[in-house]
Amino acid sequence: MINLRGRVREHWDKLSKAERTVSTFLTNSSPERLLYASAQELGAESGTSSATVVRTVQSLEYSGLQELKRDIATPFTSTVAPEVRMQQRIDHMGASIEDIWHNVWSEAMDRLELASSADPAESIAPAVELLMRGSTIVSYGVGASGIAALNLALRCNRIGRRARCISSDGFRLADDLLQLGSQDVVVVFAPGRVTVDVEVLLKRARSVGASIVLLTDEPESALHDLADAVILAPHTPTGMTTEALPSIVLSDVLVQALVSVDHEQAVESSHQLTALREQLGY
Repeated sequence: MINLRGRVREHWDKLSKAERTVSTFLTNSSPERLLYASAQELGAESGTSSATVVRTVQSLEYSGLQELKRDIATPFTSTVAPEVRMQQRIDHMGASIEDIWHNVWSEAMDRLELASSADPAESIAPAVELLMRGSTIVSYGVGASGIAALNLALRCNRIGRRARCISSDGFRLADDLLQLGSQDVVVVFAPGRVTVDVEVLLKRARSVGASIVLLTDEPESALHDLADAVILAPHTPTGMTTEALPSIVLSDVLVQALVSVDHEQAVESSHQLTALREQLGY
């Protein structure tokens, strides 16, 4: 909220009357309310409209409402216990299936819209170039991030790109790291928080000469310096939608980009996969 108030003060003179109304409403609202509210709800409560809310947020130099929520969520989630946040989410969602449907879809679309607003030439293109040069694609992720990592490895194999997924952590992770080589491309699905496992994995990849693609929800993560390419995958500020949602879609983008570069290999691999499935009775 401190950052939001600072932006409002900085841009106040440039805001329209309606934008000032929204800005005042936002700064007087609780973090909990802003995290769980949609643009439509904020527009109604501020006496304006959803379009005015979005326009105001952008005038404050946020890319959208989702980035504002992420800005608010960072200090909020570090000071509020998970069980308290869960209760707040339940209270906000209510018992109406219509409200639940609307809230979950709204957050999902906001997160995907924020992810899609990035410049693909700066994020996706460098990653695809690394993936094309590598002999083996090694994806890594644990917990919810493991879903995205497995999706990437599975889909890469299906288009004829050799890939494997590492989903181990702790003591067992050392065995997987031992196999990394200089021709590998390591794709790391990592949350904004820095864990020992991710740090060790990145340093190991760097030490053996492997290339590194990092997918993270933290724009200024300390891990950026260890990666050759960085792709931002906005996290969920509320927990209503799965952490891995943007990462899964972004991994699909990477796969389709690889297909476009070598479509003959993808077609041949698809043919062989179909033949094997038929032999297995599918």
